[in-house]
Amino acid sequence: MRKQRSDGQETRRNLLAAAGEIFAAKGFRETTIAEICTQAEANTAAVSYHFGSKEALYVESWRYAFTRSLSIYPPDGGIPAEAPAEKRLHGRIRAIMRRIIDPQSHDFDIFHKEMANPTGLLATAMQESMEQIFKGLTLLVCELLDKKPDSQEVQLCAMSIRAQCFGPLLHARCRKSVQGLPTTGLEPLLENVEQLADHVTRFSLAGLRALRRRHPQQSHPEVDP
Repeated sequence: MRKQRSDGQETRRNLLAAAGEIFAAKGFRETTIAEICTQAEANTAAVSYHFGSKEALYVESWRYAFTRSLSIYPPDGGIPAEAPAEKRLHGRIRAIMRRIIDPQSHDFDIFHKEMANPTGLLATAMQESMEQIFKGLTLLVCELLDKKPDSQEVQLCAMSIRAQCFGPLLHARCRKSVQGLPTTGLEPLLENVEQLADHVTRFSLAGLRALRRRHPQQSHPEVDP
C-alpha cells in the first residue's frame, strides 16, 4: 500500500511537471491530455484520477510551477528580516528578476499564453499566489515611507517598483519565445540582472526618500541615504 501511494505521488508530480512545460509552450487550448501523459510516461486515465479534468490540471500545473519558482527564488531574496530596509528591498527586487529570467520558470510562460488566449481558469489561482509576493513588497514600502498600507502613496510606489521589475524583463522573455517582435535597444542592459536590480533599487529608494522628505513624520527618523 505504501509503495502504491508513493508511485501515485510520483505520477502526479510527473503529470504536473509535464503539463506545466507543455502548457507553457502551447497554451491551454493547443495542449492535449495525450501529449502530457506521453511526456509524463503516465496512462491517460491518471489525469482524471489525480485531477479530474484538463482544466483542473491546468490550474494545478500553474500552481506547481509557481511554487517551484518560489522555492528557488524566495520572495525575500534570502535577506534576513533584521537587515536594513534598503537591503531587503534589493533582495525582493533581485528575487523577482531572477525568477523572470529563469527559463524554467514556466509559470511566466503559461501566464503569457493565458493573456494571449484567455480561458479565465487561472484568475483566482494567480491572484492568491501573487498576493504573497506583492504584500511583502507593499509592507516594505510602508516601512520606507512610514505610512500605512492603505495609503494611496504606498500603493502607487509599490506599483511603480513592480512595473520596473516585471515590465522590461517580461517583454524580453516574451521576445525569446515569439519570433519577429521588434527590438527595444535595451536587450544588452537586460542581460545583466544584478546590474538591473541595483539600478531599480537605487532609483526606487531615491524616489521613496524624496516622497518621505516631502511629507516628514515626526515619530520616526528619516531613512538613511
